[in-house]
Amino acid sequence: MGAGKTTVLAEASDILALRHITHAAIDLEALGLAHLPSAASNDSVMYRNLQSVCKNYAFHGVKRLLLARAIEDRAELELCRGIVSATSAVVCRLTASIETMQQRVKIRELGVSQREYVARVAKLNVILDRARLEDFTITSENRSPTDAAHETLVKAGWISN
Repeated sequence: MGAGKTTVLAEASDILALRHITHAAIDLEALGLAHLPSAASNDSVMYRNLQSVCKNYAFHGVKRLLLARAIEDRAELELCRGIVSATSAVVCRLTASIETMQQRVKIRELGVSQREYVARVAKLNVILDRARLEDFTITSENRSPTDAAHETLVKAGWISN
């Protein structure tokens, strides 16, 4: 949280669009933003929604997907890869200092759950450190979203420098 996933996702999408590279950009968290009955899991609904969205994009010829999500374990990564039918997937971890990420979350989240979200930053960072699912890491600290997105796309092999 607060590393810049959604911002860099949007910027990467803009860079690809300017180069006329067909793709879809999906903020996975948005597909599961709901308050569901206790029997339902937001993550399971989110991934079912992703499945539907991917089918729709595939129908329209989209073969490249950018996804923004803090994936916490290998099982979730494999689930995600299976849903998007990825023949090739690259995982980028965006990083910034804990203080920067907490400040970003505090500025962004002005509602009743702000304290909870700010506290989650450090916890999530530990989880991601332990999981080590990334193929490469990009820092979003003290740089523009354009620079971070460009570096991400180059390292992923989607564009050349």
